[in-house]
Amino acid sequence: MAKAFRPWEVEQGWLLPPSVHELVPPQHPAHFVRELVRSQLDLGAVLAAYDEERGFPPYHPTMMVALLLYGYTQGLFSSRKLAKACEERIDFMAVTAMQKPDFRTIGKFRLRHLAALGDLFVQVLKLCQKAGLVRLGHVALDGTKVKANASKHKAMSYRKMREVETRLLEEVHEWFRRADAEDTAEDAAHGDRRGDELPEWVANKLERIERIREARTALEQEAQQEAALRKAASADEEDHDGDGDDRPTPPSRPKHHADGTPGEKSQRNFTDPESRILKTRDGYMQGYNAQAAVDAERQIIVATEVYAAQNDGPFLDEMLGQIRANTGRQTRELSADYSYLSEANLIACARRHVTPYIATGRLRHHDGQPTTPRDRPDDSRAAAMAQKLRRAGRRSRYRLRKQLVEPVFGQIKAAMGFAGFLLRGLRKVRQEWRLVAAAHNLRKLVAAAVA
Repeated sequence: MAKAFRPWEVEQGWLLPPSVHELVPPQHPAHFVRELVRSQLDLGAVLAAYDEERGFPPYHPTMMVALLLYGYTQGLFSSRKLAKACEERIDFMAVTAMQKPDFRTIGKFRLRHLAALGDLFVQVLKLCQKAGLVRLGHVALDGTKVKANASKHKAMSYRKMREVETRLLEEVHEWFRRADAEDTAEDAAHGDRRGDELPEWVANKLERIERIREARTALEQEAQQEAALRKAASADEEDHDGDGDDRPTPPSRPKHHADGTPGEKSQRNFTDPESRILKTRDGYMQGYNAQAAVDAERQIIVATEVYAAQNDGPFLDEMLGQIRANTGRQTRELSADYSYLSEANLIACARRHVTPYIATGRLRHHDGQPTTPRDRPDDSRAAAMAQKLRRAGRRSRYRLRKQLVEPVFGQIKAAMGFAGFLLRGLRKVRQEWRLVAAAHNLRKLVAAAVA
């Protein structure tokens, strides 16, 4: 007797159409994210943009938001990959109810509502608070370098700009000189054409000269602004005595000369001018400095920002302010690495009633003791911080930093696959990073709900 198998009839039609609830298991994250977007998030800012009654009906904005958020939680950030998933993956069909927006529609929707999508970070964070995933007993702060949507080879220094601009101008002028000398012969050779049309290579060089001039002008304006800031800070220091919290703060490492002229090595990228060349462990990259403050309870991101700067230190006070604005209250403790150590940051923590645990140097592996801060007076706050960490040893609350914020960056970059920004410009990448942070928090919320 032959073994009986279940029938496999590929051409068999379904008597009744399936429901999206039947496509994937009931506890699948696709259902959770879809229903959370439908019932828990306030999408008024997105819906308000659709005030025109005429025209072909667009895809429902709520569905598009659910698609983006679920796609980000699954590590799909590209509009083309999201569109492909809508056609091939059943879990995405459960989110979109089998609708299949193309990649242009998804990309345009994201750009049109980028600010509103970035604001969803705070809404998701508040849902995490309601679920008891945020306690604000201890928060770890750190920054990570994220690749910009631009190549570092498309950057040019101020000195190189002047050299290339001069060389290209000489080449173009030489061509015009030869064109003028051969005008009569070219008229005869080209017939009805004037004979003085610019060849494509000349037009390209003229465009390149114009872009170099724009970049050079931007660097010169940046240098003048930096010089004015330093001058204002110097004048204010002479007019005031000690505290001066509202004084203009000059850059800690000036990029340009004191007379307002750009430094010879100052660079500007032609693809994304607001990105910067940043030093990383693996060399140099064209990118941004993405900051995140992570709560100790469930590794929820409670504050996030992006800066076009190498160093983390200047942003501690602003991140503390964002924690309070996002959650409604301030954290009791904050840990951060050595890049955040400064008297100004320790004063900011005291002013906000936050107990800081900031490294004063590299920790020695054999005993967990920090090295003594260099060039710090014995009565400074940094020296007191070093003594506090030294007394606590391996029991210091500073130990929480590495097990909180660094794993979050690993989850975003490795588990979610966020290799770099897709958008260009500081304003856009800030909202993109907030959307990525919202997706990270949403993954934590899903894990807590199904646990």
